[in-house]
Amino acid sequence: MKFQLKILARKQRQGSQSIVHLKYRNGNVEIIGLGVWYSYWRDPYHLLLTVPWSGFVLLICAFYVVINTLFALAYLLGGDCITNARPGSFLDVFFFSVQTLASIGYGAMYPKTTYANIIVTIEAIVGVMGIAVMTGLAFARFSRPTARVIFSRVAVIVPHDGAPTLMFRTANQRRNLILEAQMRVYLMRDEVTAEGDFMRRIYDLKLLRQQTPGFALSWSVIHVIDESSPLYGMTPESLTQTNCVLMVSLSGIDETVAQVVHARHSYGSNEILWNHRFVDILHHASNGHRYIDYNHFHDVLPLE
Repeated sequence: MKFQLKILARKQRQGSQSIVHLKYRNGNVEIIGLGVWYSYWRDPYHLLLTVPWSGFVLLICAFYVVINTLFALAYLLGGDCITNARPGSFLDVFFFSVQTLASIGYGAMYPKTTYANIIVTIEAIVGVMGIAVMTGLAFARFSRPTARVIFSRVAVIVPHDGAPTLMFRTANQRRNLILEAQMRVYLMRDEVTAEGDFMRRIYDLKLLRQQTPGFALSWSVIHVIDESSPLYGMTPESLTQTNCVLMVSLSGIDETVAQVVHARHSYGSNEILWNHRFVDILHHASNGHRYIDYNHFHDVLPLE
């Protein structure tokens, strides 16, 4: 079942209006139709920090080509102003711009008019500022702390110690500790008040253990569905009808860089399996030691 919510956001600037479309599908939230209300291009710094490395490199290359093209056109407007450059040759002035912007200066081509020297001066300033900005962005991306945490593809609701229990698994993919790791789980669902008003309400789910001193291998997250649980009395059908989504948030201190790291995940109603259990990944070796088999980390089995 697909849920679509439209929010009208009015902006006083320029008297513009835009409509925000939020789509909840299988636990994923899609934001479309943003118009002037929100755009990545209105926050280029955030875009360059969050875009994947492939996109970051492509944007930098595109910007580099565009800026050199603009300066090449500026040199062409000055006529025959570059020594040893063929008059009217775009390629010659383009590569001269590349040499100037990068402070290479082979000496084969150089400005011979006052106009060209002015453009070279401007381009040199732009080049110095551009290198500083790109270096800062690259450093910010490399230094940003990140967590390599995986979550089980599904969550299960299964009897545990005689009570229905919501469970899912998470694991640390790095060979280090996440110190003072804390887990938060929230339930989001549609509700209608007694007055008939629609609400998207968020509930905190109480966990059997929501904190661990050191998250190194695997963590089974458990929420007992008792009378105080917002999941009490719900069925697979009611989860779907109310567009239930489980939002998971994990935070802790990465011992390697001594900085706080975060990880998050979500489960839609179709990713919560009833009367299934996870395949055991903790085993005993012949020498008496224990080991974890991550090959079955996501596997579940139906209850007999």
